[in-house]
Amino acid sequence: MARRSKSFIAPAVPIHGVADRGKGVGRTPDGLVLFVEGAVPGDVVDVFVQKKKGGFGEGRIENLVQASPQRVEAFCAHFGVCGGCKWQHLAYETQLHHKNQTVLDAFARIAKVPVQEFLPILGAPETVNYRNKLEFAFSNKRWLLTEEMPAPGGPGLGFHRAGAFDKVVDIQKCHLQADPSNSIRNTARAIALEQDLEFYDVRRHEGFLRNLMVRLTTTGECMLLVSFARGEPEAIRAFLDTLLERLPGQITTLVYCINPKKNDTVFDLEMINYTGKGFVVENLGGRQFKIGPKSFFQTNSRQAKNLYDVVVQFAGLTGAENVYDLYTGTGSIALYVAQYCRQVVGIEEVPEAIADAHENQALNNINNAVFYAGDVKNVLSAEFIEKHGKPDLVITDPPRAGMHEKAVRFLLDLEAPRIVYVSCNPATQARDVQWLSEKYRVLKVQPVDMFPHTHHIENVALLELQH
Repeated sequence: MARRSKSFIAPAVPIHGVADRGKGVGRTPDGLVLFVEGAVPGDVVDVFVQKKKGGFGEGRIENLVQASPQRVEAFCAHFGVCGGCKWQHLAYETQLHHKNQTVLDAFARIAKVPVQEFLPILGAPETVNYRNKLEFAFSNKRWLLTEEMPAPGGPGLGFHRAGAFDKVVDIQKCHLQADPSNSIRNTARAIALEQDLEFYDVRRHEGFLRNLMVRLTTTGECMLLVSFARGEPEAIRAFLDTLLERLPGQITTLVYCINPKKNDTVFDLEMINYTGKGFVVENLGGRQFKIGPKSFFQTNSRQAKNLYDVVVQFAGLTGAENVYDLYTGTGSIALYVAQYCRQVVGIEEVPEAIADAHENQALNNINNAVFYAGDVKNVLSAEFIEKHGKPDLVITDPPRAGMHEKAVRFLLDLEAPRIVYVSCNPATQARDVQWLSEKYRVLKVQPVDMFPHTHHIENVALLELQH
């Protein structure tokens, strides 16, 4: 096993690029490639190298020798501490350039296929307050800034600090979600402290208050989910009643759950509706989507509509097509395209998501959609095709890991005339496209920025069967 070198300072390293997860990339005079947290292309930095193996090292900025012209002032007081929005210090146009390049590189180096038309990245209409869902954690250990040490940490409510699962950065104002998100979180913290409620200790699995989830819609609705570690009715009622009293009219639906488990997942827990209808309704392109506390849904509503419009444009539907929507989730894309085709068949592994899809189908009076719960690679079969007909178009939107090779192989055998491939990971998408290139050519590619100030990128590719 290679021995890890001790930490050291690499002076005056010019940063020339951006790595896969958003770190700046530079090279020392002796050829050591460094991945530097917080650096942007054009910077010259002294790097504190924390890890080194072979010809590569990882580190952080020790001193900014010369700032890049692409560097801008971060707008969030928590930037560099909470671990989110890592590109706030990079001009938005430059962010888009590097995301665009990420997709170009993936198709050139991994897919290794020609793209007939590479459309420029579609930037987000809003670069702040764009998320419709945020989750915050209560912790009895607040992350301390260097200047605060050695003061005791005390309780906090915010985001878990990367690399410190038992501590949270106590967030005062987050720019990811519009109000009343900040007032809800800050009021909840204040009430918890006033009522002397225990913030959760994730190491000991002790405490009372665990998590808050805030969902907002473009229609003005707000759902709050509060997760408690213990079922103490009087304490729960006192906390929730005070929250509603201090935030009149801001929370349209309040739901809570009891989570005594050692993990924060709520999908296997009973949701108790405290006030309101127990869900919120979002509107995308004339389609309504009922979103409950357990629902899967795109977290950037306005840009999701733009993404779905790209899918519709690439699909080129005339109203006569049979469409398969693989990894359909809550059926949002399937229900969005249903008005443009004869039939759409959605497949999704998570049963709860399919239950949401059925509800949204009924909500929108859509009669030409069918949904199945099951793993795509297992559901797709000759019998399935015989029952639902061969598709004229396949839409696929798999998780970050991409499609299972068995599913790709089935698509190659199926020979649908066109495939619209939506991905949140251009690398695995490019790998799958490389497999599909055995029979398909890439007509168009359109990157879409769903998450400004992060390295994450969605991409849509249109594939056509070669004759």
